[in-house]
Amino acid sequence: MSLNKTVIHPVWLRANHWINLIAVVIMVLSGWRIYNASPIFAFSFPKQITLGGWLAGALLWHFAAMWLLFFNGLMYLFINIVSGRFKARFFPIRVRDLLNDLIAALKGKLAHDSLYEYNAVQKLAYLFVIVDLILLVLSGLVVWKPVQFPLLRELMGDYDNARIVHFFAMVALLAFAAIHVVMVALVPKTLIMMIRGR
Repeated sequence: MSLNKTVIHPVWLRANHWINLIAVVIMVLSGWRIYNASPIFAFSFPKQITLGGWLAGALLWHFAAMWLLFFNGLMYLFINIVSGRFKARFFPIRVRDLLNDLIAALKGKLAHDSLYEYNAVQKLAYLFVIVDLILLVLSGLVVWKPVQFPLLRELMGDYDNARIVHFFAMVALLAFAAIHVVMVALVPKTLIMMIRGR
């Protein structure tokens, strides 16, 4: 299926992107408040940067955003796969291209000549964040309903390990987001494109 060259990001993709941003921000901030109620590690997040006010409030925010993220993610995957965009934009990823683009990125010389195609580093980063979000949802299901999802719980080691997986998947998502924001700052036309589509 050929992709429309005048519109780089269709309306559905832009809406999906901004809805994901809202859902992730709510989930992270409320998740920090939930984490504080029973910390895994020897630190807590400052209350001023958490959402929910108290544990029950944070859980309500977290679950509301969870459903938003879940259904938005399903829509993203479905439309991408059915339209052929997923295959066209993210594949193939060749090892040689990935190494060349990674070296160029580390030197600050990664070209962004065409916004119609992702370079190998972008392809890998976007595929990584898709897998990470799926891992966040699955580990979150175990933390939320450990008895109802025994197979998932066992695959993650147990309930406590699922909490650790959930925490580090969140850290990986924030690391991706930080790099994503830096890259947008370096190539601001990508932000305009995510707002206007072209």
